[in-house]
Amino acid sequence: MKQDIAAKTMIISSVLFFGAALTMGLLTALKFIAPTVGEIEYLSLPRVRMVHTNINLYGWLLQSNMGILFWILPRILHTKLFSEKLGVATAVIYNLTLIGGITCIFLGKIQNVEYGEMPLIVDLLVLVCWVMFSINVFGTVAIRKVKYLYVSVWYTLGAVIWTTFVYITGNLVTAMPMVTGINQANLSWFFVHNAVGLIFTPLGVAIAYYMIPKQLNTPIYSHKLSMIGFWVISFVYVWTGAHHMIHGPISHWLQTVSIIFSFSLIIPVMAVITNFFGTFANAPRSTRMDGPIPKLLMMGTIYYIFTCLQGPFQAIRAVNEITSKTDWVVGHAHMALFGAFSYFAMAGIYYIAPKLMGRDLYSKKLGDLHFWIMTLASIPFFAVLWISGVIQGFAWLNPENTFVQTLAALKHAHVMRFVTGGGIFIAYTLFLYNIMQTFFGKYSEEAVTETISE
Repeated sequence: MKQDIAAKTMIISSVLFFGAALTMGLLTALKFIAPTVGEIEYLSLPRVRMVHTNINLYGWLLQSNMGILFWILPRILHTKLFSEKLGVATAVIYNLTLIGGITCIFLGKIQNVEYGEMPLIVDLLVLVCWVMFSINVFGTVAIRKVKYLYVSVWYTLGAVIWTTFVYITGNLVTAMPMVTGINQANLSWFFVHNAVGLIFTPLGVAIAYYMIPKQLNTPIYSHKLSMIGFWVISFVYVWTGAHHMIHGPISHWLQTVSIIFSFSLIIPVMAVITNFFGTFANAPRSTRMDGPIPKLLMMGTIYYIFTCLQGPFQAIRAVNEITSKTDWVVGHAHMALFGAFSYFAMAGIYYIAPKLMGRDLYSKKLGDLHFWIMTLASIPFFAVLWISGVIQGFAWLNPENTFVQTLAALKHAHVMRFVTGGGIFIAYTLFLYNIMQTFFGKYSEEAVTETISE
């Protein structure tokens, strides 16, 4: 089978799912200001929101990361992918499974688990696909032609292991009949928080650790620092999920442990951003912001900083009392999954798509335009959610405020959320057009400059 077909299949599929996720997100935002829009059972707000989150997590971000790593790992390890056929089978089964899972959500056939709403049979099929992906990852590492493992490989191997037990805990263990009440809530928030921290963080950082030095043609700032960041996050992140239940019915000592470990996350975060910014600083000025790829990597790093500083500080009890369960957390989650890791994924796709086709990116200018529109729209998108979250939190603490009064106070924020979300969607259409033209468009002979194997 031709090389890199698995990577190509998953990247194209993820880009299409990205559009579906943004469409559902835009519809969700619209329903906050015009609740009667799409007033049918299958497009009710809870179902649309669940479809939005699940496509974002599994259809777009996880799949794009898997596709990018299918391309990156053979290059780092100087070998071919362990099994291209297994990779293609993984892509096909995974996409069919996701389509089935999303259909079930629209039909109301769900599990009552945050981020794990798809039915049990879908969860089992996702695990089968993950096992197939894991075999390819470990198999490629096993047959490598280099002795040492670059940090991207360490993060990828860690993500494979961590994703397995995080996904099983959140989607299977929490649904067991004997797991109820506080225990179920604790395990559920372990899954929700570590879906970001132990799945998408290591996968996104693995991609960035490869992309930044490669795109800038500059060695990584510090290999030792990269390994410090990896090992600290390995032991620290797993204990932070309970900070979502501060002031709740869980044990006070468990809340305190989650706060302590939340602040400990600053250590690996500082290691990562020092490495990324240090590499940018050492790069030639001419390459630092040349085209959409370094821009996306730089902005993704900036969003990563804000995300990872927000997390520890909103775990402080006094702050958590105001921000917990409000739009602030929604903004925080969006900045992590969309602002940081989706920016890394888009940079990876911009880099890999031309190499898969053996030619230049269709339009560097269009890529720059996509970056600027998306960034200028996403900044107020995040900011308005944080501001409305604080307003919401203080309103909830006032016993004289009713739910309707609180909702009315947030109307302008909800309108702004929809408008800026529309800007993000417009930027996505430019990204989609650029990538699809790169894959399937007709080029002049002069544009065909690169080989598929780099």
